[in-house]
Amino acid sequence: MSIRRQGGRPGRYQRGISLIEIIVFIIVVGIAVAAVTEVFSTATRANADPLLRRQALAVAQALMEEISYKEFSNPPNGFTGPYTPVNRGKFDDVMDYNGFAMDGIAYLDGTPIPGLGLYRVLVAVAPAAFGPVPTPQGWKITITVTDPSGEELVLDGYRANYY
Repeated sequence: MSIRRQGGRPGRYQRGISLIEIIVFIIVVGIAVAAVTEVFSTATRANADPLLRRQALAVAQALMEEISYKEFSNPPNGFTGPYTPVNRGKFDDVMDYNGFAMDGIAYLDGTPIPGLGLYRVLVAVAPAAFGPVPTPQGWKITITVTDPSGEELVLDGYRANYY
């Protein structure tokens, strides 16, 4: 942009950038930098620690497998409680896990697993109907694992009453 010099000879112009052009440039660049920073911030936050997420998923999958292999309903002379992490090795049917909570991941005998003491697990088991029959034909198992950063991972699975 060129501006005609005031009080000068006709035909001579000054060259340069006006103050308004500089301010507009700064605003545009500032908005672009803010947008790019927000994108990087979101990506970093989502992938802050993939190790924690993988560990939480491994815990949820292992517990889902453990629960899925149990009997559909309480067998004759089956375990009747109390349903605590210490007694987990005695659980013999899927409903024994309903409401089960564990602060820190432990083996079936209750021995804590090193490095997983800050994880929390909650299990919910609810009836699931797979057809028009009025009685439950299965269980919906929901496992929620909270990692040390406070992020929750929810894993749902089903256990059918197959004969």
